[in-house]
Amino acid sequence: MFVTYNISIRDDELEEMHSQMLKSQEAGADAFIIRDERICSWDDITVPLHASTQCAIRDAERAKHFQDLGCTRIVLERELSLAQIKAIRDAVDCEIEFFVHGALCVCYSGECRLSEYIDGRSADRGECIQACRSLYDLIDDQGNVLVKNKALLSLKDYNLHNRLEDLAEAGVCSFKIEGRLKNISYVRNITRYYDLALNALVEAHPDLYRRASYGRVTGGFDPAPEKTFNRGYTELYLDGKRGKWSSMDAPKSMGEAVGKVISLKRADRYNYELRIKPERGVVLHNGDGFAFVNKNAIAGFRGDVCEGNRILCKAVSGIHEGTMLYRNINTAFEKTLERDLCHREIPVSLKIKIHGSWNIDITATTQDGREVFSPFKADLDIAENKERAEAMIREQLGKRSAHYAFAVTSLETEGKLPLLSASTLNSIRRLLASDLDSLPVSSVEIGVGPNVGNSFGATSEAEKTNSNIQLMRSKYCIRYELGLCPKYQGAKELRPLFLINNGRKFKLDFDCKQCEMRVLA
Repeated sequence: MFVTYNISIRDDELEEMHSQMLKSQEAGADAFIIRDERICSWDDITVPLHASTQCAIRDAERAKHFQDLGCTRIVLERELSLAQIKAIRDAVDCEIEFFVHGALCVCYSGECRLSEYIDGRSADRGECIQACRSLYDLIDDQGNVLVKNKALLSLKDYNLHNRLEDLAEAGVCSFKIEGRLKNISYVRNITRYYDLALNALVEAHPDLYRRASYGRVTGGFDPAPEKTFNRGYTELYLDGKRGKWSSMDAPKSMGEAVGKVISLKRADRYNYELRIKPERGVVLHNGDGFAFVNKNAIAGFRGDVCEGNRILCKAVSGIHEGTMLYRNINTAFEKTLERDLCHREIPVSLKIKIHGSWNIDITATTQDGREVFSPFKADLDIAENKERAEAMIREQLGKRSAHYAFAVTSLETEGKLPLLSASTLNSIRRLLASDLDSLPVSSVEIGVGPNVGNSFGATSEAEKTNSNIQLMRSKYCIRYELGLCPKYQGAKELRPLFLINNGRKFKLDFDCKQCEMRVLA
């Protein structure tokens, strides 16, 4: 269990935070994810410290800084390339964690002041208003409107499912999924999606990698990331190249494309009947939720009755023939997520020896190294068929109990066997599970590679340009997104650009040498 303390802390809060961390430590916290460097000087905090992504670790020098402070793990910025991750890996010995899925802040983590500037709610205090998902106009210095009413700062979601091996080779040992404010369906779907990918990675390279947890997950559903919340996906700057990262047309989740509306008519006073040309493989279900773009906003509705390509719904404003429909709630998939749950089980090997006057000695050893020895006395009749009795013992003791998956790996017998009933063997198995639960669980040692003053965040004078306070610094570039980049797209005429939102004006500053964009107040 990791406990987060990764916000900017005021001086008058330090004592209270220190006290709370000590209580969390006593309660059994495995690590603290931190931002404030002052925490590293508290000698009575003895659990591992992880430097949060809010620490803005983008290069080897800053990575070494937090390692020298005593952090055993560092969480890197999302905007890094594989080459930059490798350079950091070569410079430090601590563990490296990297985001692989979820929502992307357009700004470098820990360096966004836009929310606080607009509404007084600081992103550094966990109060972000998500101003990057708001709609903006883009104008030049002559007042010409280049883009109107679009989410110009909104990025697609991160998805590095197919790049886990690349990241592992680069030295990442922990893969982080962003899930703030996500529902249980999203958590189940996405974690299973990456769980299966990690299993495949370990199975392909058993000499290089192993899971950082014990047990195995069985059963459940087939994950489908496109069927839960997403804004479309991107791999961002992982290959050191720019791409189309923006979700400016759909800053909310649109879901999977289901087809275009080919006819629309009123079914009665209150309802519409839509017919669509469905995308390949699409099957609609009663109660599905649909989304579409209405001018520059996302609208949605519920399909009360869905049959074939026909949707019956309440009257919907803004929809017409030719509208592309997306499904952001798949009722059949949601029911599958609720019904077909996965289960994590800890493998347990059983060594059984039956000797003397029906003395049964069982040694149970878990995958994580816990071991119990349990002797049983069986004052029972002799089994007439020894082979059948052995088969009964293997079958009944080799089942599941609680979160353990038992397997008989050794069965030694001397002479005849007692006639053990299924209920007796089941009771023995449940007692073994209870005994194992009473023992402390060992942790997995994680390797670090494939072979295995001022509180930060304050705006400095160097971050002020033309007396304008820097509100945001980003690898994302609006110029590039719109085909106006002089470096990569050969744009010639470069006029100053501004964002307008509800009467507020923000200047855009472009550092083409660093290939970065800044938003200034």
